[in-house]
Amino acid sequence: MLRLPFVDKGNTLDPSRKRVRLSQQKGVRTMPTEIRVLARDLGFPKGPIAMPDGSIILTEINGGRITRVDPDGTVTRLGPATGGPNGLAMGPDGTLYLCDNGGSRYIPGHFMGQGPSHDYAGGCIARVDPATGARTVLYTECNGRRLSAPNDLVFDRQGGFWFIDLGKRYAAHRDHGGLYYAQPDGSSIVEVAYPILSPNGVGLSPDERTVYVADTESARLWAFDVEGPGVVRKQPFPSPHGGRCIAGLPTFCRFDSLAVEASGNIAVATLVTGRISIFAPDGSLVRQVAMPDSHPTNICFGGPDMRTAYITLSGNGELAAMEWSEPGLRLNFQRAAEL
Repeated sequence: MLRLPFVDKGNTLDPSRKRVRLSQQKGVRTMPTEIRVLARDLGFPKGPIAMPDGSIILTEINGGRITRVDPDGTVTRLGPATGGPNGLAMGPDGTLYLCDNGGSRYIPGHFMGQGPSHDYAGGCIARVDPATGARTVLYTECNGRRLSAPNDLVFDRQGGFWFIDLGKRYAAHRDHGGLYYAQPDGSSIVEVAYPILSPNGVGLSPDERTVYVADTESARLWAFDVEGPGVVRKQPFPSPHGGRCIAGLPTFCRFDSLAVEASGNIAVATLVTGRISIFAPDGSLVRQVAMPDSHPTNICFGGPDMRTAYITLSGNGELAAMEWSEPGLRLNFQRAAEL
């Protein structure tokens, strides 16, 4: 069992403590370090982006909000609350690009969504003004099939972006998800790999020759060999979609979003066990970092040396920060907002 101090039975950090010391678990290589809570009372936060001014912009799926957290902890909601904002990325034009999952139904006492919202009509990709939160919808379908629940995205050097659609879960069935590639001007969207059971995180290797996809329900990390913008070299059967399964974990857990270190290692937010799991490109488990929450859902890197990790703790409804042992990979256009 993880021994995490200052955690009450409601899985919420003691509000009187700003820092929590993370202890090691026997048999797991963890980084003994401190984690700082920057903001609380967030509605299932995800999609953090480290901005040039030191602020973090993230999404609150429960509430439909895009939110800025300033370095002093001030929380500002940007624009109207609508839909199910999920993943965010900075584009080449200095604006934000949003994966919107269409909205989920939240029941009192449950911090996770319980199926589609009552007004669900599909998901979308949208452009977002980082100052006002105003949204412009770019894509709602691909090949005549509506997007179910776009979840996460990453831009390549060419200025296009890879994104994944998680699919939507219903009472007796679910939509499968997939991997897609699109242009930020709304001119082109292609389906790259389908079906993927429940893709919930996407990232590029430093040389951009590999796109990684984290699959939630199977807790598997998939790698696709990139041949060009929106083109991958697919593996034959029995791969269900052409990806290479490079990693998984032996205990029950679920994978969420991911980030890539400058070294090329992949840091995957791991649900249920409450860790960030770091895998080498060959799939070997390098280390795990214990979190004070069973549901860390996303991670991004920032700071002048890219050694500050910002992590959404969605079970607790918090944004946290900690010093990271390795620098994160600076994303394409990460500083575009300064231009």
